Amino acid sequence: MTVTPTSHTRERLISAAADLIAAAPGEEFSLRAVCETVGVKMPTLYHFFGSKQGLINAVIKHGFDLYLGEKSSMESSGDPIQDIRVGWDAHVAFGLANPGFYSLMYGKVQPGYSPEAQSRPSKILLGLMTRAATQGRLAVPAQQAAAHILVTNIGVTLRQIVLAAPDPALSQAVREGAISAITGAGTRADNPITTTIELAAAQPDVLGRAETQLLIKWLGELSRDNEKLQ
Repeated sequence: MTVTPTSHTRERLISAAADLIAAAPGEEFSLRAVCETVGVKMPTLYHFFGSKQGLINAVIKHGFDLYLGEKSSMESSGDPIQDIRVGWDAHVAFGLANPGFYSLMYGKVQPGYSPEAQSRPSKILLGLMTRAATQGRLAVPAQQAAAHILVTNIGVTLRQIVLAAPDPALSQAVREGAISAITGAGTRADNPITTTIELAAAQPDVLGRAETQLLIKWLGELSRDNEKLQ
């Protein structure tokens, strides 16, 4: 029986490959096994993806779709630094729950090549950093801060996957160290404006979330004005 190539067939091929990858994280998978699972011939697979790498790229995109689908269901706290913490923990949790996907998404390194799908979560992270920067809460440029958080988040996740054991204490320690590095928390502890911002952000329900964000905005502008005068 000949199966006419359709978009549904394409999705079934991606799903079959994803299942094989999830069942054996880090191991090679067979294109023939993918085709047999779906009930198509190899030419059908090549019709959609062109090569094994093409199929892998589609699976990577599928992995990012799952990852971002989970992140989109999370409500923002209104505080970008706290949202970075929540996003960090969600990143680690996704990697530990989906080591096969994660190893493709971030573990396969090719010099000079980055899967297009990787740019989507990076843009979300940069958006949070830009908001933090406008509040005067970063000690480094937003792009540098985003890169710092991303690489440390990936590193701590891959380590736990390699060891096949969650290490929440390590993850939390690295997370807070990374946040301190980009916010300059260790060097600005004597700054009363910075301290007030951090206290307000940590307890947004005291004043109300909208009022807290307005306060943080004003304090951030005051902090930047003070830095210009120094």
